[in-house]
Amino acid sequence: MTEQQLIQPEQRAVIVGVQLQHQNNFAYSMEELRNLAAACYIDVAAELSQKASRVNPSHYIGTGKIEELRALLEAHEAELVIFNDELSPSQIRNLENDLQCTVIDRTVLILDIFAERAKTREAQLQVEVARLQYMLPRLVGLRASLGRQGGGSGLKNRGAGETKLELDRRRIEERITALQAELEKLVARRQIQRKQRKKNEVPVVCLVGYTNTGKSSLMNALMEHVNPNTHKQVLAQDMLFATLETSVRNIELPDNKSFLLTDTVGFVSQLPHHLVKAFRSTLEEVTEADLLIHVVDYSHHEYLQLVAVTDETLKDLGALELPTVYAYNKCDLTEHAYPRIEEGAIYLSVKEKAGLDELIDLIRSRVFQDYLTCELLIPYDQGKIVSYFNEHAHVRSVSYEEDGTRLSMECRKSDFDRFRNEVKVLSPLV
Repeated sequence: MTEQQLIQPEQRAVIVGVQLQHQNNFAYSMEELRNLAAACYIDVAAELSQKASRVNPSHYIGTGKIEELRALLEAHEAELVIFNDELSPSQIRNLENDLQCTVIDRTVLILDIFAERAKTREAQLQVEVARLQYMLPRLVGLRASLGRQGGGSGLKNRGAGETKLELDRRRIEERITALQAELEKLVARRQIQRKQRKKNEVPVVCLVGYTNTGKSSLMNALMEHVNPNTHKQVLAQDMLFATLETSVRNIELPDNKSFLLTDTVGFVSQLPHHLVKAFRSTLEEVTEADLLIHVVDYSHHEYLQLVAVTDETLKDLGALELPTVYAYNKCDLTEHAYPRIEEGAIYLSVKEKAGLDELIDLIRSRVFQDYLTCELLIPYDQGKIVSYFNEHAHVRSVSYEEDGTRLSMECRKSDFDRFRNEVKVLSPLV
C-alpha cells in the first residue's frame, strides 16, 4: 500500500455511461474510466450503462436508470457515482438530490490525477487554471458535493485553494487571471528556448502517444544507449499521466550528429477541454518538432483505438501532418517478431532494450536529410574552420597536403555553404 493510499482511504463507486447511437468505442471508454478511477484509489464496485439517442438534459440518464443506480449503490455500499462524461451543473445538482451521494464526472477524475502528478511550477499552474475553470460554472452545484467529499477524490480540498467553498465567482476569476499572467511568463521563457534551438539548427524529435505507452521509458533507454553514464533520466512509472512536464534531452550520436528528444504529456480519450487549453503551451512543443515518434502500446487489445485518440489530439493541435514514425512498444508481451522495421514503423521492446539501434537509424534517416558528403582542402591559415568541422561534422579522414588540410566528411549543407568560399571544394557528393 502506498503512502498516498494510507492518507486517502479507498472509496467505493459505481460508474455510469450512456452509449449514444454513433458511439462505437463505448466499451473501451468505460474500461478506461475504471482505470482512471483506480488511479484515484477508487474501487469500482459496479457498472451501469444505458443505450440512448441522446442524454437526459436534467439527469444525464433516464428515470428508470436512476432507480437501478440507487439499488446498485445500496447493494454495494458505494458512496460515489462517476459518470463517463462531463456533467452540467444542473445534472450534478439533480443527481445528488435524488441519489443522496457524491456525484462526479470523468473530467473531475482526470483533473484530480493531473493535480496529483504535477511537479513543476508550470504544470501545477496549468492544472490549477483548468480546475478553477471547471469549477466556475458549477459553484452552486458543487458546494454540497465538495463539502461531503472531504479527503476523497474529485476536486479535493487542497492545492487549488483551501477555501473552495467560500470562493465566489469574482475571486475565482481574479485567481485565474493571476495564474495565467504567471503562466505567460513561463511560456515566454520556453518560446525563447525554442527559438534558440532553431537558431542552433538542432533537429527536434518529439515522443507522443497515449498515456502509459512507454514514452518516458523509451527516452531513458535512448539516453542510456548513447551515453551509458548519463544521469539525466526522466521519471518513468507504470501509471496514467506519470509525465505532465515536457522534458528535453540532447541525444549525441557518435558521428557528431545530435538531436533534441522531447517527452510530452500522454493523451487520453475525452481529454477535458479545460486541460487541453491550459496545457496548450506545453503541447505546442509537439508542433515545433521536426519528427514525431508515436509510441504505441502494441500489447494493448485496443491499441488501434489508442492510436486514433492520439491522432485526434494531434489533429486538434495542428500537428497531424508532421513526419511521424510509429514505434510499437511492448512487443515482448505479444507474438509479433521484434526488433523489426515494417513500412517505416518499428516494432520494439523498451523493457528489453531491443530495437533502439533500429529506431536511431530511422530517426537519422528522417532528421539528417540536409547533410552531404564532401571533400574540402582547407588552407593552413584557416585552422578555425578545421576545428569547427571536427566539432560539428563527421570527419571520416584527414590528410595534410602542400596547400592545406584535406578533410573527407559528412556535414550540414548549411555549414558547407557557409565556408565554401574560404576553402577549395574537391568533391561535393550529395
